[in-house]
Amino acid sequence: MHRMIRSLLLALGLGVAGLAWAQGSAAPADAASAAAAGLPRPDETNAQRAKSQPGNNAPLWRAVRDSGNQAGYASLPGIDKGVLIQPFVQYPGSAFTNAGEAWRQVRNRWIIPYGGALLLIVVGALALFYWRKGPLGGHERDTGRKIERFTPFERSAHWANAVAFVVLGVSGIVMAFGKFFLLPVIGATLFGWLSYALKTAHNFAGPLFAVSLLVVLITFVRDNLPTGADVKWVFKGGGLLSEHEIPSHRYNGGEKMLFWIGIFWVGLTVVGSGVVLDKLLPNLLYTRDQMQIAHMIHAVAAIVMLALFIGHMYIGSIGMKGALDGMRTGYVDEAWAKEHHELWYDDIRAGKIPAQRSTPARGVSAPQT
Repeated sequence: MHRMIRSLLLALGLGVAGLAWAQGSAAPADAASAAAAGLPRPDETNAQRAKSQPGNNAPLWRAVRDSGNQAGYASLPGIDKGVLIQPFVQYPGSAFTNAGEAWRQVRNRWIIPYGGALLLIVVGALALFYWRKGPLGGHERDTGRKIERFTPFERSAHWANAVAFVVLGVSGIVMAFGKFFLLPVIGATLFGWLSYALKTAHNFAGPLFAVSLLVVLITFVRDNLPTGADVKWVFKGGGLLSEHEIPSHRYNGGEKMLFWIGIFWVGLTVVGSGVVLDKLLPNLLYTRDQMQIAHMIHAVAAIVMLALFIGHMYIGSIGMKGALDGMRTGYVDEAWAKEHHELWYDDIRAGKIPAQRSTPARGVSAPQT
């Protein structure tokens, strides 16, 4: 009996030992077969990953994430069709994130709220000024003698530029801020149609504005060159808060600042960025990041230009008596010229500048001077 038990235990021990030896000898073979089968590697393509680890699409999404640095393949034409997520950047006022999100942050956190606030402040300030001061001028009685302030060509250039500017300004305001004050009133359907129509008008008015702006710059640059009288006008604020204005030439210091800042610098910036957005420049790739940067520049410059020219439109219409007649008919009364542009009036009286610079159309008599 004892001999039988010892035999069974010996057989059991030999079996366990043989099993361990067999497993140990089989391990290298299993490792070799696993290596031959191929485990997932980080540099695999999505097709290779489908074999090594079916259902794991990590290479695909890694390529999508990095497509801003290494564009993927796309059979559709277009420079950016292989870029699904833009590379990380940091624009002024944005976090360090992909370019699309950075552009959205700049637009929604800075341009829209602060740009809208600037325009409201300007409108409110002008309304308050008009309420307290009323229209400027009117202290001199009209003489009935007229001076030609703007020739027909000058007025045509101004009105072409002004009409295009109004179309661009109204359409731009609706596209940028309309969802805050129009959408709740007229509803989504009508607002969608209105926005589409204004966007189309914006694109067509842009080239007209660009060409007319260049004409305005060339036409009026000579009389907008700075003089010593302009420095005195600026330092004394033109005398707008007093009863008498500071003497000035054909254009005062404020108008010349508007010309060089609002028309020359800001205006050309608006036109240049708008030309990019309209894709009118040859040999430019028009990538997504280029268009985003052009949009930010265009929006900021357009808001600044609107703020400046709201004041110009105020002075040229209800803010100054007789100002609109000068641009509407081309002529102003001698009393108006003396009150608002005394140095220009003195040069006309001295014969340095002709009171009538254009030739009246046949059958039309110029106002008597």
